[in-house]
Amino acid sequence: MSHDVLLITNTAVAIIGIVLAIVWLKFPPVFALLFGTLYLGLTTPVGAEGTIEAISGGFADVMADIGILVTFGVIIGALLTVTNTMERIVEAMLRVFGERSMPYVFAVALSTLFTSIYSDVLLVLSSPLARRIGPKLGPRGRALMGGSLTAGIEVGLVFVAPGVAALAIAGILDVPLGQMFVLGLIVGLPTAILTMLVFSVLLRFMKWDPELDELPDDVEGTEPETDDPISPAPETGGAGTRVATQIEVSPAPVRQLSLPASISPVLVALLLIAGGAAAQAANIDAPAVVLLTDPIVALFLGATLAYALACRVRERGEISSAIGTALTQCGPILVLSGISGSLGFVIEGSGMGEVLGEAFSAGFLPPLLLVWLVAAILHLALGSISVAGITAAGILAPIAGSLDTPVALIALAAGSGALFVPHVSSNFFWMFQSLLGFTTRGTVKTHSVPMTLASLISLPIILLLALFV
Repeated sequence: MSHDVLLITNTAVAIIGIVLAIVWLKFPPVFALLFGTLYLGLTTPVGAEGTIEAISGGFADVMADIGILVTFGVIIGALLTVTNTMERIVEAMLRVFGERSMPYVFAVALSTLFTSIYSDVLLVLSSPLARRIGPKLGPRGRALMGGSLTAGIEVGLVFVAPGVAALAIAGILDVPLGQMFVLGLIVGLPTAILTMLVFSVLLRFMKWDPELDELPDDVEGTEPETDDPISPAPETGGAGTRVATQIEVSPAPVRQLSLPASISPVLVALLLIAGGAAAQAANIDAPAVVLLTDPIVALFLGATLAYALACRVRERGEISSAIGTALTQCGPILVLSGISGSLGFVIEGSGMGEVLGEAFSAGFLPPLLLVWLVAAILHLALGSISVAGITAAGILAPIAGSLDTPVALIALAAGSGALFVPHVSSNFFWMFQSLLGFTTRGTVKTHSVPMTLASLISLPIILLLALFV
């Protein structure tokens, strides 16, 4: 057996083994990824000593890129939650745009303004508003609002920094965060809007039946428990009911910040990050500009401002508790990202990077489409957007720089593929079903269909963007 064939075989065994360990043996993804990384290192020229060095080096490299960014991103999200910023913005949008436009307004706001809020928490915060508005939009109103939550939350998660998955994928592939934010916004915003436009049309042909697709308002979901690769399963209430009790939403503060003040931490951070990308494009390297527009400093300043504002309306203990909960929720993503970085280092050290590079450059399919396929297959197998996108990034990191395609677009293609066909192995699927009050049939229509649309719609946008970047 030739060296390349043996290398390809061992790499395939490692990746398939990771998938089977998560799906069949129910291993936590961190364990499965580390076992696969060790196997690949020990069965290739990397060797025992090189494997240990690659594991520690890859983990450290990714943590250096995303550790602080993810930390301050989720802190901003936690503090926005404490100050009830999202509900107040939605209420203001209701007054400005009216109820009929709310599915589109929700999709746009969730995919751009609130990406720093951890996706599970964002679902908990937004679902009561969606259920309140839905009946006012007609018999398909709750379905439209459910689709808007999917389009907004998941698109923002993978495309728009500081979405946790977007930060992780960008960090693994060494994409400058300013570039990831600008290009992610260019892809994410039209994807969210077009997904809702197409979904609203498809919904007319999917025979939405409130009696079959919705549960009564006083009944939650009653589906059997499933395993999720990242998140702990929500606690189970009486009669098998799955409810998201691990996330607590604070009551409204006694004092209220003005709306511009409430949203200012996000705007400050994002404007500084975008300004950094613009300064880099214009070759502006003044020390003050470089410092203030650095993503770490930008998110730190945003988090500091959010903390100062939260202290005006909340007790310090309550704020500290919210931050602690947010950091606990993002911990698995950080560790998973680090181990994916280790896998990437081992793939690079084994020589598989060159083999993959030749395969991607063979011209059978455009590189971006191949990247999308890798992430889509992983999502179909694993059932988790974050695991699929991050694992795909780890596999592709060694060859990303050698492809005749901007690395930022590779990151976006991985995120796009990771949206493809969510199904019942995802904990988010069951949280969505329970919190929105849908049956499984209704959840497939309002969650699986819009996410698949977002995946298919974002891919041609990315391919079109490649013509100009």
